[in-house]
Order: sequence, then C-alpha cells, then structure tokens
Amino acid sequence: MPAIRALFWDVGGVLLTNAWDHEERDLAVERFLLSKPEFEARHKELVHAFEEGKVSLDDYLGRVVFYQPRTFTREEFKQFMFSLSKPKPQSLELARRLSANYVTAVINNESRELNQYRIQKFELAEISTLFISSCFVGLRKPDERIYRLALELTQHAPEECVFIDDRPENLTGAEKAGMKTVLMKDAQQLRRDLQALAVGI
Repeated sequence: MPAIRALFWDVGGVLLTNAWDHEERDLAVERFLLSKPEFEARHKELVHAFEEGKVSLDDYLGRVVFYQPRTFTREEFKQFMFSLSKPKPQSLELARRLSANYVTAVINNESRELNQYRIQKFELAEISTLFISSCFVGLRKPDERIYRLALELTQHAPEECVFIDDRPENLTGAEKAGMKTVLMKDAQQLRRDLQALAVGI
C-alpha cells in the first residue's frame, strides 16, 4: 500500500462544531423568535449559492431573515452566528501534530464570511496549508470535482491521500476520486482509523 503523504480534513463536525447546520439554525430560530418553516424554506433556496460564495452573508440575511422589520439588528444576528462556532480540541490537536509530518489541507462546505471567521478565530492556517472551501472554489461536497481539484492543487496521487469527514455522504466523492477515507465519530476512533492506514501518530 502506498505511503500516506497528505491528509484532507473537513472542518464542521471534525475540527470545529458546525458553522450553520440545522442545529445552529434551530438555536437562531429559538433565540430570535423566528418562524422555523419560513426561515428554513428561505434558507433552502439560498444555501447552495451561499456556500458556493455566490451570495454574501449580508445578502443571505437580507433574504432569509431581514426581509421584514425585526426587533434585533443584522449585527446582533451575525455575532450570534459567529458565537456558535466552538473547537473540537482533541481532533484539532491531532491535526496540528500531524501537520508537522504530512501535507495538510481542508475540504469543506462553508459560506465565505463564516469560513474566514473560523479560519482566523481557531488559527486553522497553522494546521492547513490549503483551504479548498466551497465558497472559494464554487464546488460543494460530495461533488467528485472538489476532491479532484484538491488532488490537483496538492499534486499528490489519490492513493497517497486520506480524507476525513463526519458525514458518510461526503466520503463518496473522495472514494470515487481514489482517496482513502475515514468517517469520524470521535477523536479516539479517528486516531485508530488513521493508525490502521499507517499514518504516523
């Protein structure tokens, strides 16, 4: 088996909590007393464009939340969104340690402003040399093209690469591209699965 030379990490659910998934949106609905059906319907219309960098956070909020007068400000809502991001210390530390010996990059689906906030807040640039984020490249997982782009940008053969994600559906495109994959459930299992692929931990 070829030696592993590159590790590709998802962010939400792996290195950090999710940025703006259904659980985070539910918290916003509760905090700001929004109509969940209406909020979710409007979100669904925009989520792909939002995560592909075609719609800014301000435009998204204007169409999903502030299409009518509110008792709270746009800035209050943004700060709440940002505040929901928390680190996953064990997997972050593992990724940081592995980045000393492996090419390390991120493949994630995330809107531009949240992505940039999370990269800076949690110092992800110290771990990852490259961010193949949906908002930067206009592609979303599990589209096989985003994984092939990651391989082209890092110039590694697929069999030398491992992609780590917490969602089974996001592993399919990576597997089609020829990468090894690990489905993360918790940090201890992640360590075991990487060791099984002869990743030096």
